[in-house]
Amino acid sequence: MHTYLIEMLQCPICHGELAWSTVDRSQDRIETGRARCTACAAVYPVRQGIGLFLAAELRRDDLWEQESRQVRYVREHPEIECQLLESPLEALNPADQHFRAQVLEARGEYAEARGAAERAQEGLYTPTSRAHLKSQFDLVVERLSASAGPIVDLASGRCYLVEELARRLQRPIAATDWSLPVLRRDRRYLEFWGLYDRVSLLAFDARRTPFRDGAIETMTTFVGLPSVQEPATLLAELRRIVSGTLLAISVFLAEEDEVHGPVIREAGLEAALYRFQALAAFAAAGWQVEIANARLAKVRPTPRGILLEGFQVDGFPLAETTQESCVLVAR
Repeated sequence: MHTYLIEMLQCPICHGELAWSTVDRSQDRIETGRARCTACAAVYPVRQGIGLFLAAELRRDDLWEQESRQVRYVREHPEIECQLLESPLEALNPADQHFRAQVLEARGEYAEARGAAERAQEGLYTPTSRAHLKSQFDLVVERLSASAGPIVDLASGRCYLVEELARRLQRPIAATDWSLPVLRRDRRYLEFWGLYDRVSLLAFDARRTPFRDGAIETMTTFVGLPSVQEPATLLAELRRIVSGTLLAISVFLAEEDEVHGPVIREAGLEAALYRFQALAAFAAAGWQVEIANARLAKVRPTPRGILLEGFQVDGFPLAETTQESCVLVAR
């Protein structure tokens, strides 16, 4: 993590001041060290350049576990791995092309993995939905191109948006997630593509962040809000730490959608996946929000693998439906 973040951080548990000690430092980046809270004595290490600020008592569901199972399954079945990697890419169905990309990436073959992933996208998602996603990325970059200073990206996951920002903007970026294995993967991936120089990596739960009040001028997220439990808690916490603008690439479904409604309500994601309820939740947390670049597109379930029989790339949507994508501009 870069040293500029030190002035922005505090204890995520009690909001106390942090005392820093550095073991290994490379210019303006801390590779190994720790921060100790002067109030509650909690210790937060920095390992492999990743700042770890997780509050242990918060419950989290690992949304990456399915992907890990897929990679493990392939490794445990060498005959399938052989077919997956040695078959002509165009002979594989889109799901198996995606799984091939995962296996290649796990082996550090990032260029080959990208080629397989890009080919898979063509069969996994409709042309309209892919075009709309690109337009949302373009809008975020355009909105940020006229300003300066650090960008904090929330729930970065595989760094799709972080990579786009790093390629197109000359600004420091903090990529965040609660999963340390995901952030380790992100470091290797960004290093391979020469994008790691301006990127810091932080692990924390978005419901209890390690940032000071108003420390963040610019925050972004790519469909990261639905990945965090307790939307009301999340939005209140983000309102505490963001003094400027939050640009949230979001997707919404119709509330009258009878197929997906029960699943959304059971997961408690109404405030993340329904437009009206999302706007109400933002307002309740003290945000002013505008919706930019709203686009409607037909979306369909992703196909299941043939070689990896029964495995599916995305578990959502469950049936063909209409999805609205947009950028929520919250201040």
